[in-house]
Amino acid sequence: MNTAQPHTARIWNYWLGGKDNYAVDREAGDAIRGLHPGIGDYARADRLFLGRAVRHLVADRGVRQFLDIGTGLPTADNTHEVAQRIAPESRVVYVDNDPLVLTHARALLTSSPEGRTDYLDADMRDVESVLEHASQTLDFNRPVALMLLGVVIFIEDDQEALGLVRRLMDALPSGSHLVLSHTVTSPKMPDVDAAVAFWNEHGTPKLTQRTPEKVARFFDGLELLEPGVVSCSRWRPEEADDGEPDEVAMFGGVARKR
Repeated sequence: MNTAQPHTARIWNYWLGGKDNYAVDREAGDAIRGLHPGIGDYARADRLFLGRAVRHLVADRGVRQFLDIGTGLPTADNTHEVAQRIAPESRVVYVDNDPLVLTHARALLTSSPEGRTDYLDADMRDVESVLEHASQTLDFNRPVALMLLGVVIFIEDDQEALGLVRRLMDALPSGSHLVLSHTVTSPKMPDVDAAVAFWNEHGTPKLTQRTPEKVARFFDGLELLEPGVVSCSRWRPEEADDGEPDEVAMFGGVARKR
């Protein structure tokens, strides 16, 4: 664990108001926020998107199993907390390759008595190892929700990224779902490109932006739920009096495997 260089998981934790970060992470986080003042908003939008997606899958789709890859540092309303609040018997396997994340996950992400929570120290590129370990907790004969929030951005090559998502979904049965979010590049948000360029020069691991159209390709062959691939802030938001939420540079979607 390198505490002398800023790290995405710790900066994300800082933007979300957590305490699991160092001065170097806060300095980098503030510098990025100077380039892109809305960065904290899209970090929060991504976390709220997770909550809405999980609640929908549990309450409306009957999903009781989750494979959450790229867990990140625990904050409020983690996947198992949202799921088990509705269905205490829900099972969740968290996967991350950051030792700091796994240390905190084992300490803080505890399950309800009826359900189960497990953790795997692995890289999403090692698909076979992830699936083998997850199968000790999850029943792959029943639907599973694959959670890939803000993690595919670390796979630079488009074909490799698409292939990894497809291999994971191919291992899951009919009725499973993909929940994915991804930082986007768009002419409407030039400050995002500047923030990512700063990060890639100073931080680790490096990030890859994709257009909204490229993000949508991760859902090819699946039944994309309404409203499709949109700004995370606009995926089935809570009703508000002030109209549609502002768009953020984190797009996401939810899709069902037929």
